[in-house]
Amino acid sequence: MALLEKIRQDLKEAMKRGDKERLSALRMVLSNAKNRQIEKKEALDDAEIVRIVQGLIRQSKDAISQFRQGNRADLVKKEETFISVCQAYLPEQLTEKDLTALIKDTIEETGAIGVKDMGKVMKVVMPKVAGRADGKRVNQIVRAILSENSP
Repeated sequence: MALLEKIRQDLKEAMKRGDKERLSALRMVLSNAKNRQIEKKEALDDAEIVRIVQGLIRQSKDAISQFRQGNRADLVKKEETFISVCQAYLPEQLTEKDLTALIKDTIEETGAIGVKDMGKVMKVVMPKVAGRADGKRVNQIVRAILSENSP
């Protein structure tokens, strides 16, 4: 079953159960997917849906940090619930160990020797992790490994 169809099915289930938080989160995902589909003027594949969900999670994490600064625990809880609902639609995330191993292999593959080659490594590694790791986390690990290897 396509990811978008699974989200629609889960939305119906949330309606039947009266799960308002889940319903709200799924509506937000579907709304963003619909807007993206209108922009592209074509059907979205699962990879595009994953990117949409990741973007929404990233926005929620930013909002959480702002709400914590403003002492709004109620809104923090709401955003954390949203994130937990959305994460169910992402592929299984890579562990730190697996991600580091993948990055080291990619560095070897590209022949990168220092931080100046970071762009070359990122361009090759990001399609390999495709939704299984946050780009910011990948960037930090690549930078750390290349800094160690710098001549």
